[in-house]
Amino acid sequence: MDLTVERGEFVFITGPSGSGKSTLLRLVYGAEQADDGRIFFLGLDIARLTVESLPILRRNTGIVFQDFRLVPTWTVYDNVAVALEVLGLAPRLIRTRVAEVLERVGLAGRAGDPAQVLSGGEQQRVAVARAIVGEPAIVLADEPTGNLDPQLAIDVLGLFEEIHAMGTTILFATHDRSLLEARAHRIVVLDEGRAIDVPDGIALSQEEMSLEVDLEAPFMPGRAAV
Repeated sequence: MDLTVERGEFVFITGPSGSGKSTLLRLVYGAEQADDGRIFFLGLDIARLTVESLPILRRNTGIVFQDFRLVPTWTVYDNVAVALEVLGLAPRLIRTRVAEVLERVGLAGRAGDPAQVLSGGEQQRVAVARAIVGEPAIVLADEPTGNLDPQLAIDVLGLFEEIHAMGTTILFATHDRSLLEARAHRIVVLDEGRAIDVPDGIALSQEEMSLEVDLEAPFMPGRAAV
């Protein structure tokens, strides 16, 4: 598989169930290792990073999952601040950064609330805040709207677009065709180990597309270099 994402791009990653969307993102942030090939990010070959070097990668990468992965009994503040505490930042800087990012995601005034009292959409906003509070170069979103209703899904997509507008690279994995049709971002379809590029998105080029990929059909991709 050959795939190049330029700094500052917003790219949808899509394809059938089992096509490797989550695996691709896991390869990018070093949770899995490629069987073959090379993966370059900020000049680093991720495929050859040692365990000791992984923190360098993680500091420049924000990750948002479908299931939020918050600690329910922690406050909104604590769920976001932990991403900076593990980096050893000063408490005053952490407080400032968390306050700024909560305002940015529309949760100003909710810092003291336990995460478990928030709605699903609000919890995902906390997860997004946690991903971006460290000002990463890239944010990886793995089906981040999968547990949300359609309107909330569009709202969360809009939040990622606001983050992208600040210069952050976004890789947004989804099988939700309504999101792909809602915005004219670049789309990469994973299909049997290949990355099929749709640069202008479905919204602009649907009539021109000749892709016949069933986004719901389960299959396993062929073994491929990344």
